[in-house]
Amino acid sequence: MSNSTTINSSEIEDIADQIRQGNRRMLARAITMAESIRPDHQEKAQALLNELMPSTGGSIRIGISGTPGVGKSTFIEAFGKFLTGEGLKVAVLTIDPSSKRTGGSILGDKTRMEELSRDPNAFIRPSPSGGSLGGVARRTREVMLLCEAAGFDVILIETVGVGQSETTVADMVDLFMLLLAPAGGDELQGIKRGVMELADIIVINKADGELIPVAKRAANEYRSAVRLMRPKTKSWTPKVLLTSALKKIGIEELWQTIGEYLDARRDAGELEVQRAEQSSAWMWSEIEDSLMNHLKTDTEVASKLSAMEEDVRDGKLSPTAAARAVLGIFMKK
Repeated sequence: MSNSTTINSSEIEDIADQIRQGNRRMLARAITMAESIRPDHQEKAQALLNELMPSTGGSIRIGISGTPGVGKSTFIEAFGKFLTGEGLKVAVLTIDPSSKRTGGSILGDKTRMEELSRDPNAFIRPSPSGGSLGGVARRTREVMLLCEAAGFDVILIETVGVGQSETTVADMVDLFMLLLAPAGGDELQGIKRGVMELADIIVINKADGELIPVAKRAANEYRSAVRLMRPKTKSWTPKVLLTSALKKIGIEELWQTIGEYLDARRDAGELEVQRAEQSSAWMWSEIEDSLMNHLKTDTEVASKLSAMEEDVRDGKLSPTAAARAVLGIFMKK
């Protein structure tokens, strides 16, 4: 019997109501359920998300990535505190590398952002990547929607800054921000062009004290580099800004620039289209993941897969022929 038949609709409605009222404990419980791999938890989480969908979509979604040593946690804390000081509610979703032994989160985000974690208008949630591609938690999108339903105005999604995580996060946010250290020249050459092309705003952090001249030179170099790239959208050319998270310098200007970006994208009708396309891509991603999971757990496929894989390794069977044979077994069912 399907797990969905055991879902108590009144319980789902009660949880949804409490989340909409901003109940942090219930929000944390719902996030844990959404991140669970247990089928019954997943059924319940999806029922809850369906109930909450009309209450989602009202936040500003910002992805943040950065090079090692750029002071990403300090920056997010300073930016988050500025936003709460403006009367906004902020959720920070930090995607941690997972412990390979336990699958748990191994970075202590609440200790890295101690001051922000004590702010009543902020919510920090570290999520283990679970080994998913690029270190991005598979259920980050669901967590984002749950936080929106709970009334958070701004959602910051921090990537681990490796591999394909930047691309994955950029595909679920309104704006992608790249943090860079105050250096240029060889450092500029080391930044992957693909990551630069994702950025809507580039922030040179640690622009204080004796690093100010270096940071200004770096900003000019990045501005020159940006001019050589094709803009992501017709309505916006990426901006390069200077900040010092430690000294709380440049944060207000950054927020004003984010407002300009959002206004330009909305006026051009691009932001609504972008979100619609992201939702569609998300659906297809879920279909692919679900099909792969069903394929790998199918008993008949599993009984023949090992031998086929061995034949492919030994050169007795082409990978294409093996793939078609596996799909043939699965599709006949």
